[in-house]
Amino acid sequence: MSRLRITGGTIVDPAANLEQPSDLYVADGIVLAHGDAPDGFSADQVIDATGKLVAPGLVDIAARLREPGSTSKGGIISESQAAAAGGITTLLQPPDTQPITDTPSVVELIHSRCNEAAATRILPVGALTKGLKGEQLSEMAALRDAGCPALADGGRPLHNTLVLQRALDYAATFAIPVMLTPEDPYLAAGGATHEGAIANRLGLAGQSTATETAALGRLIAIAEERGVAIHVGRLSSARGAEMVAAAQQRGLPITADTAIHQLYLTEHDCAGYNSLAHTCPPARTTGDREVLRQLVSTGVIGCLCSDHQPHDPDAKAGTFDACEPGISSLDTFLALTLRLVDEGLLTLKQAFERITSGPAKALGLNVGSLQMGSPADICIIDPKLAWQIKPETMHSRGKNTPFANWELTGAATTTIVDGRVVYRRPSD
Repeated sequence: MSRLRITGGTIVDPAANLEQPSDLYVADGIVLAHGDAPDGFSADQVIDATGKLVAPGLVDIAARLREPGSTSKGGIISESQAAAAGGITTLLQPPDTQPITDTPSVVELIHSRCNEAAATRILPVGALTKGLKGEQLSEMAALRDAGCPALADGGRPLHNTLVLQRALDYAATFAIPVMLTPEDPYLAAGGATHEGAIANRLGLAGQSTATETAALGRLIAIAEERGVAIHVGRLSSARGAEMVAAAQQRGLPITADTAIHQLYLTEHDCAGYNSLAHTCPPARTTGDREVLRQLVSTGVIGCLCSDHQPHDPDAKAGTFDACEPGISSLDTFLALTLRLVDEGLLTLKQAFERITSGPAKALGLNVGSLQMGSPADICIIDPKLAWQIKPETMHSRGKNTPFANWELTGAATTTIVDGRVVYRRPSD
């Protein structure tokens, strides 16, 4: 039995409503106790966390690792190690891999590579339909049994509303959470940025807010009529977030997330054809960003995700509308979330709730807490450590970030998964 004591830190665990100095004891991969040592406890390893935060490991519910598939952009080993360096202990990979994650054999392949990486826990999300084509339902029970904690459209919304309805019905039968993309693919087609003043100035085709709200209207209507729970991912607009808030007020079981970059970027970041700010969905207006921030603070949007999408340089080298969307975000996810605390938008516990227990609760995952008996997934953070984002020093294989040269404060110094140290900051 491996026994670990973390001493001198301040435990921050939103799930237990805990924010106080305390030692933490781990035995055989499980949180054993806080405070006083259990009778007879003798640590094999002691970690001094004096002056640091001891929080549940981050739970990131949308991060693409590019494997299987585009391994020139990233891989399970490189990106899971980057996630560990960013304090992330559980990571959900969407099913739009190559091949698509729609069979147990692909799930097994991912698990095999994860075992080689021996870093962050990676949970493959299964495809809602075969090949993500939106035509035939996937073998949902088989995917669940193979280890998929949820099913998703993988950013490829189902065109056929009847297929969508049947998919939600079947997923509910098997009690499998469903993650959906609120995007009307017809309205989104050809749009590279938000439809507005900046798109007009740049001469680019834009995506209107209706791209999101029209899709949300369909999703909410089906969920309400069928009485099924859904999770909608990566909200980008004020009106879309307000629709989720209204649905929740009516008692519908709808949860939501937004990507951390949506709380910082706006359409103005695309000025000068800055391809690093090319995202999908696009960054929208300052007003949209402020409403997203407000509804993250109130908990309507209960989860933040990295929406990590690493790219090789060629993917971002073309014209704005021809380059591939997405940001490499694992390295910056934690610090950008902590910046929301510095800005007074969130309390420390609220910030960690959005990246630990919030996403875990939304998808029914048994992680995201340091309560006794929980998996010992732990992130030790130096909240005063100041650092600058330099693409060349990012752990991810993808260096595509619009936040280069930003000064941030707070970084993971030690990351622990199932009681096993998977990352230690070299200077720590």
